[in-house]
Amino acid sequence: MAKESEVSAPTAPQQPVIRLRDAELRFGSRVLWHDLDLDVAPGEFVAVLGPNGTGKTSLLKVLLGQNTLSAGTAEINGSTVHSGNPAIGYIPQQRGIDPHTPMRGRDLVGMGIDGHKWGMGLFSRGRRKKVDELLAAVGAADYAHAPAGTVSGGELQRLRVAQSLANDPSVLLCDEPLLSLDMHHQKVVAALLHEQRVKRDTAVVFVTHEINPILPYVDRVLYIVGGHFLVGTPAEVMTTESLSRLYGSPVEVVRVGGRLVVVGGEEECVDHHHLHDEDLAPEGAVSR
Repeated sequence: MAKESEVSAPTAPQQPVIRLRDAELRFGSRVLWHDLDLDVAPGEFVAVLGPNGTGKTSLLKVLLGQNTLSAGTAEINGSTVHSGNPAIGYIPQQRGIDPHTPMRGRDLVGMGIDGHKWGMGLFSRGRRKKVDELLAAVGAADYAHAPAGTVSGGELQRLRVAQSLANDPSVLLCDEPLLSLDMHHQKVVAALLHEQRVKRDTAVVFVTHEINPILPYVDRVLYIVGGHFLVGTPAEVMTTESLSRLYGSPVEVVRVGGRLVVVGGEEECVDHHHLHDEDLAPEGAVSR
């Protein structure tokens, strides 16, 4: 029999950092999604998939406080979502920077610390130290002083990751952060985000059209289409049966060259997501 001192108290369940309840988002008569219930735990990696125009980026904007739900509730760390929440880090869609801009790589990262405070803290020792730590964390120290508009796409995304982590967020929202990157840099950025979420126990919500680079790190998939959604592990969601049921028309998940490719039977349903076969094993998902 264990001694009283050796008996551990029951571990309290983790409180979700993101909670959506009966969430609906519509623009006019068009419903993007409805009745969405979703809890995201600390350190969890959730991929958001679906065809263009289904409300993936709009979901991120709800969590950022930029879009207002038509019905239901959305919370971050137990509080109603609001704009400017320092608990959220955000990586926007990849976009270039004018090569003639005087902003250096470290200046871009520093904007994550005090970009909202015009003219404040620009030369403090503490700020410089924090920027140096962030640059080192993402492996971007070598081009910290290079003009931000002249670095490669992969290097720029490293800087944006560092910027998004500036306030040690509990939630990291990523909007197509692998867009326009080659396969090598997609894998590098995906691994970097995984490394940082493990170190910091940061929940990641990752909007993407290409799941393969992040598949090794994904805990669950939220697949949105036609106002409906499916939530589960990649093995639960990315199946012929599950996606055909979600689309309401034939959709096949087929093996091509050692990968799984999702193809739709109707033009509006054609949306490709690549997965490695060995990463999938059957279970059961939740759909609405």
